[in-house]
Amino acid sequence: MRVLGIDPGLRITGFGIIEFTDQRLKYIASGVVTTDSSLQTTPERLGVLFNGITEVIQTYQPEYAAVEQVFLNVNPKSTLALGQARGAAITAIVCQAIAVVEFSALEVKKNVVGNGRASKSQVQEMIKRLLSLKVAPGTDASDALAVAICGAHQYTMKQQLLAADLKMKNKL
Repeated sequence: MRVLGIDPGLRITGFGIIEFTDQRLKYIASGVVTTDSSLQTTPERLGVLFNGITEVIQTYQPEYAAVEQVFLNVNPKSTLALGQARGAAITAIVCQAIAVVEFSALEVKKNVVGNGRASKSQVQEMIKRLLSLKVAPGTDASDALAVAICGAHQYTMKQQLLAADLKMKNKL
């Protein structure tokens, strides 16, 4: 199964694509979609994010997607901008008829690193190790890959629970 992970931001949105087969992770691609606040209005920037994520989806054909949730920031304007970026990314995913799940940063870090308060450098190092990469991707791409891994793990757990439930029903 191919999974898209998104680390949203109005200026920089990270994306990561992995394949998850037989409990094995395989790196496919990662990168960022960037906007320029000095050259674009907020609606234009949201359009750039929407188009960028749509292009990533059309290029890599993920079957499932995971997006990091908004955290409450001290600055309400930053929180609103992050929420708008998430909305553009989620809309791009849903418009391509892909199921999407959401995770908090704490859930992602706990799932990938084992510590919900892990630093960005710890996340990067675990991504490098888990995906057998020679060099860790940048922080935004690493965060997006971590979100994709968390999504893959959750999807697999749901499938296992459904299979176990079906097995129990067949025994009855």
